[in-house]
Amino acid sequence: MACMSVLTRDEAQLRAQFLDVHRYTVELDLTTGDETFGSRTAIRFTARSDGETFVELKPAELRGVTLDGRSLDPESLREGRLPLRGLTAGEHELRVDAVMRYSRTGEGMHRFTDPSDGETYVYTQLFMDDVQRVFAAFDQPDLKAVFEISVRAPEGWSVLANGVTEQRGDGVWQAAPTPLISTYLAAVAAGPWHSLRTEHRGLPFGIHCRRSLAPHLDADADEIFDITRACFDRYHEKFEEPYPFDSYDQAFVPEFNAGAMENPGLVTFRDDFVYRSAVTDTERQTRAMVIAHEMAHMWFGDLVTLKWWDDIWLNESFAEYMGYRTTAEATRFTDPWTEFAVTRKSWGYDADQRPTTHPVAPENVDDTASALLNFDGISYAKGASALRQLAAWLGEKDFLAGINTHFARHKFANATLADFVDSLASATDRDVHAWADSWLRTVGVDTLVPDVTADNGTWHLDVRHLGTAGAPAGTGPAGDGGSRPHRVTLGVYDRDLHDERRLTLRRRVEADLPAADGLSLRTAGPRPAFVLLNDGDLTYAKIRFDAASAETARTHLSGLPEPLTRAVVWNALRDAVRDGELPAAAYLQTARAHLPHETDLAVAQGVLAFASGQIADQYLAPEDRPAALAGLTSLCRDLLRRTEDGDHPGLRLIAVRHLIGVTARPETIAAWLADGTVPGGPELDPELRWRVLARLAVLGATDEAAIAAELERDPSATGQEGAARCRAALPDPEAKRAAWEAMFAGDSLSNYLFTATAQGFWQPEQAELVREYVPRFYQDAVAVAARRGPAIGVAAGRWCFPAHAVDAGNLRLGEACLREADLTPALRRTLADRLDDLSRALRVREGRPARQTAPAAARGAQVGA
Repeated sequence: MACMSVLTRDEAQLRAQFLDVHRYTVELDLTTGDETFGSRTAIRFTARSDGETFVELKPAELRGVTLDGRSLDPESLREGRLPLRGLTAGEHELRVDAVMRYSRTGEGMHRFTDPSDGETYVYTQLFMDDVQRVFAAFDQPDLKAVFEISVRAPEGWSVLANGVTEQRGDGVWQAAPTPLISTYLAAVAAGPWHSLRTEHRGLPFGIHCRRSLAPHLDADADEIFDITRACFDRYHEKFEEPYPFDSYDQAFVPEFNAGAMENPGLVTFRDDFVYRSAVTDTERQTRAMVIAHEMAHMWFGDLVTLKWWDDIWLNESFAEYMGYRTTAEATRFTDPWTEFAVTRKSWGYDADQRPTTHPVAPENVDDTASALLNFDGISYAKGASALRQLAAWLGEKDFLAGINTHFARHKFANATLADFVDSLASATDRDVHAWADSWLRTVGVDTLVPDVTADNGTWHLDVRHLGTAGAPAGTGPAGDGGSRPHRVTLGVYDRDLHDERRLTLRRRVEADLPAADGLSLRTAGPRPAFVLLNDGDLTYAKIRFDAASAETARTHLSGLPEPLTRAVVWNALRDAVRDGELPAAAYLQTARAHLPHETDLAVAQGVLAFASGQIADQYLAPEDRPAALAGLTSLCRDLLRRTEDGDHPGLRLIAVRHLIGVTARPETIAAWLADGTVPGGPELDPELRWRVLARLAVLGATDEAAIAAELERDPSATGQEGAARCRAALPDPEAKRAAWEAMFAGDSLSNYLFTATAQGFWQPEQAELVREYVPRFYQDAVAVAARRGPAIGVAAGRWCFPAHAVDAGNLRLGEACLREADLTPALRRTLADRLDDLSRALRVREGRPARQTAPAAARGAQVGA
């Protein structure tokens, strides 16, 4: 059954017209062995007329099926579909008895055995169409039903589910029936969990992790519960509809593919969020934002659910926007929008300039395989940015009124973009439909360019649209060459009279920038030293500087008073490098001058990550890379000297991490590893020890014996990943061969171990050693994606791609693979993105400007094409 059909939009619409699904009664038996589990399902449904349909199921063995007591032939199951023929109008009951296979790829029912203590855990991830890996279902989001799930679990395990669970004896746990929810939102997590529980507003709250992480969860439990309660209360201030489920559990689970999943009543998080080692306050802020993001889904996604996957942005963009906003309003983390600007906006900008770009709300999502590709920077970051624009444009009162109308109209049901826009329009006189067409149905990133002139005691600012980068012809916001309307804040700055390093804000002007006419301002007084478009990062657009402001940014960037303002400037410089308008070396010089004075952790982390991961590793020619690494090493040393007083532990940790990653000489970090500490701190915790050992492996300054010794010291799951990464990074032909075979010749690696091995394999310092593997990647990635499914396909395309090989030969091989190979949709999309990044790196190296539109030859990689 390797070949499985995907559900099309047309099929889903026909089935929704034919069926009403009422209740799933699901019995899972997790006591049958390490490879498979038992799954019995009874589905009560009504056919609205005589006819036929099908139910989805991907079993290891189909033991029996009955429809209204009549046996069906198990052999009729084809490509994951079991036909139901001869249905008459009225109520029916389907019963399915199957054996299902556990997953090691984070899809379906994932099974994990903790190497620290030998304990085993399982959990479901049923998103899109993976419920079929666990039980039979009419698997589409608009056939909501009640789910009543029971689980037989081994002795010593506890079971979590969407509702409160009770142990009934003989190892059976019964979950309370859910309200009406979609199939992809049903959830189970079972194992010997370490659980902490409390109550808030009469509801049971719980947090859970595997036992080996218990001390680390205990250390952060107060913070996690405080954030959860604060977000819960804030949403009840904003939303008129109360929390719609009977409990709120948060389970931190192993080897999770996403950041988290919004299962109602049982949110699952990757257990990297249970920190074993030191983290920065920005990383804690990110955890808080993810908690807020997933809780927003309880209303937007779970209570009101999309009708079909073209409206996935209604789930993710809303939760992303509310996650950042609620974190800022309800927790101690008061500046998450800076991190959003640095990490999320750049994710959106990059995705929106590739050939695979798509509208926030696409109209061409024909099937589930295409829909899965849309979980990207557009559905999250661009969509959240658009909603931030919308809230600013409508005003807080009208925006929330429209949202609450939407909840009231569609609770426990399904809704479309048109429904959402109609709800918003009911609360305002503004033309929300036109706004939606301009922002949600178009592709590409607008570029805003200022022109500043001075004359006779006044200065003039004209703002124009340079065009929409990444938009194929005819798909821009207003057709070819069009632009969206923008609400922007203009920041006007002068040099500080008392401190020549600093800039002082003279004024901020909030203005609506029309799509067609641009903006023109005339102001009395001398020309300012610095004019910044999109100060405060309110809109989604690339910005440029006038000549004088560009020079001021070069000399005074660290003197800007607010971190979000500095983030906007750094993003503009990053975009200019990527577009071939600013030499990569100039960016490094600016970082060398200003980052030693930076105080914001998100800004410092973002600049160093781009400087090392993009500029040094890809945008500079090999002969220029050593000098870049030396400069970055010196920069990190400056940050270490600045933080010796212990007042900036987060900044110091960032500097230590990046110094490890860019050092070209092993002596210093080898001494740190031997001593177990960085002079002046911090001590090397497990994360830093593995980070040092991985860099020593790249530099040929360690060996298998040292890796084995470190793994004995830290035999945890994270230690296993660290060892896999280090072994793959060793500059030894046999180590490379073993790593390659582990990834591509067998299927034993879990999703996390596959990724860790891939992360270690390619290293710019080892280009000659791994040259023979570059052409092999295109053949072997195609095979492993077809064999192991979407999660491994994405991992292969993202992490196994030879990004270090920035040359025309690699690009030709990849383009041929896109044209000629039979690629799975997940690999095709990921590979198209990586090849576009490779093409951009080549243009940057050659000093050619970035193209403003996707070439015709690349458009076949677009979603839905």
